[in-house]
Amino acid sequence: QVQLVESGGGLVQPGGSLRLSCAASGSFFSIYTMAWYRQGLGKQRELVAQITSGGGTNYADFVKGRFTISRDNAKNTVYLQMSSLNAEDTAVYNCKADIRILFSSPTIRDYWGQGTQVTVSS
Repeated sequence: QVQLVESGGGLVQPGGSLRLSCAASGSFFSIYTMAWYRQGLGKQRELVAQITSGGGTNYADFVKGRFTISRDNAKNTVYLQMSSLNAEDTAVYNCKADIRILFSSPTIRDYWGQGTQVTVSS
């Protein structure tokens, strides 16, 4: 059993900043790529940013220069530092992790967190 728990969401004013965290717990061998997705009301889920186990990053165009993804492998945690937030950033943010459960098996599966709400409003 693997659990991903997001935290740090909330209400913030336009132009403000917020830091999201996602911690993995349970039984697993290794975590590979971790990512943040978001889904606004009535919209499709979209990739926000992702980071490899080695620290390589990839960002959606709409967050480049505003958001920073990072991770602490010792804590099995991925972060999303968000700045210059606007109303378009309002969404439920979910983290995803590619996880290898067993040393004896190379199988890697996707695991998702429950989501944390980010609301940008004045």
